[in-house]
Amino acid sequence: MAQEHKLFFLLNPLPLPASIYFSFMRLKVTVIQTVISVACMFTGIALQAQLVNIESKRMHTDSLRFVLNSDLLFNYTDNNGSYILQVGANTSVQFKSKDLRSIYFLVGNANLIRSKDEDFQNSWFAHARYNRKLTALVRAEAFVQSQNNQKLTITQRDLVGAGLRFRFIATETTLAYFGNSYMYEVETIGAPDIKFYNHRNSSYLSLNRTFPKLNLALTGTLYFQPLYKKISNNRILSQFKAEIPLTQKISVTALYNYSIIKFDSDLEDDSSSNVSFGFTLGL
Repeated sequence: MAQEHKLFFLLNPLPLPASIYFSFMRLKVTVIQTVISVACMFTGIALQAQLVNIESKRMHTDSLRFVLNSDLLFNYTDNNGSYILQVGANTSVQFKSKDLRSIYFLVGNANLIRSKDEDFQNSWFAHARYNRKLTALVRAEAFVQSQNNQKLTITQRDLVGAGLRFRFIATETTLAYFGNSYMYEVETIGAPDIKFYNHRNSSYLSLNRTFPKLNLALTGTLYFQPLYKKISNNRILSQFKAEIPLTQKISVTALYNYSIIKFDSDLEDDSSSNVSFGFTLGL
């Protein structure tokens, strides 16, 4: 019988991480404020690609100048000495200038799934972005990013870029954007330690739709990132997200990701899919 480190209910007898589970954890937000959160996640493929949908982490806050969103997941199970440890953390911070024309945005993420001496997942990333309003429909952006995932062919990816963001639909319930950027990136293959220096294009299409009567928000994003010199070497990422607020600070979210990285070489392509459910805490 599993030791009672936490409340644990296994719905599917597949080996972790391909299972569905609920875990209860305690988050200390301030010295005097404690929040109880619940997380439920189903992972179809343990590997998480070196593509991150920054669009899904943007905050549409109108005149609100400072926003902080943070998620934390902890899960530990021990069955007769065989344990599964999962730790995950996500943080998004946004700050707007006094005239609301400039936006400073920072996002961070770390994930670990471990059993004895084996890591099923071990990854992190950090992204910082500056956004400047040029007209009512056009913004200029600049960004830097660093990622690490030891379970993928490309273990490290660092990049810097800049481009334009266009808003072509803007109603009370619907927002749609198209973005195009230039990126200079350095990619590292862990074994052997080989680096690639690439000039890459990044284009994305994003749609945000709210349903006030249902208190439901939907977001869909599609990315395409080819090399300038060889379009067949590209990355594709699609993501769909649904979110329902429970209170002013806590929301239930459902997220689906699919991505594929095509190298057009002797390297094996990387692909990943993921479905997750959980609670989001916003301060």
